[in-house]
Amino acid sequence: MSVFNRQAVRLHRDRAAVKLDDYDFLLQEVADRLADRLDDFARTFPLALDLGCHTGQLGRALESRGGIQTLIQSDFSAAMAARAGDQALVADEEALPFGENAFDAIFSCLSLHWVNDLPGTLAQIRRALKPDGLFLAAMLGGETLHELRVALTHSELAETGGAHPRVSPFADVRDAGGLLQRAGFALPVADMDEITVSYADPVKLMTDLRGMGETNAVAARALNFTRPATLLGAAAHYRDVFEDTDGRVPATFQVIFLTAWAPHESQQQPLKPGQSKARLADALDSDEIS
Repeated sequence: MSVFNRQAVRLHRDRAAVKLDDYDFLLQEVADRLADRLDDFARTFPLALDLGCHTGQLGRALESRGGIQTLIQSDFSAAMAARAGDQALVADEEALPFGENAFDAIFSCLSLHWVNDLPGTLAQIRRALKPDGLFLAAMLGGETLHELRVALTHSELAETGGAHPRVSPFADVRDAGGLLQRAGFALPVADMDEITVSYADPVKLMTDLRGMGETNAVAARALNFTRPATLLGAAAHYRDVFEDTDGRVPATFQVIFLTAWAPHESQQQPLKPGQSKARLADALDSDEIS
């Protein structure tokens, strides 16, 4: 199933690459948060991959942190990869060009939400990791830009009597851990942060999304240009519903963080049923009801 037009994803990223430094505030923020999470692991990663590197935001965030000896960067867009650094290459997240057991760690910062077959991509990532290799990623979640979705849908319905998908569907944090298990990872963890950006004008949000290369690439989207009246109506409805007392509007970005490991015999294993040496009722200081 093709939810996204991957060619459109590539074209949007190619277009945004030249001036991405002017619009990469969200990438930088999430890259810093990913790098902070890496500090939790007291170990080295001789060879790591930054999958979907954009123009190198995560790579720069990792430079000040030890543990990574060599970082290979890749992006779906050749224009992005060209700006990322000397050790950057073009790679499609849906068809990884890496062999099995190639990397000690694989990172990804805000790229996997454009993948059609996320379980398949996660399975490829797991195969590309060495045993006990780390997977650490961030992707946009289901509540991202819900304000913009409401405003655009309302305006298009009012203008045309119908609505096309204008904001991409995103994964749900509740399903993310299950997707990691399905892909064969061990010790999977999925958690979520919300980043709220304040804007004086909803139109500036739309400009920023274009500058990030994050505009609509849903396969079922309308292929004609959005009517100016629809955009103006969406901006007005955005203000009517979401404007705060300071005259500004919020834009919510829900970020799902994924942490998991390629299986290895040294990792903690769950006990078989009946092997526990402590009673849950004792730990909770309660009575057990059989």
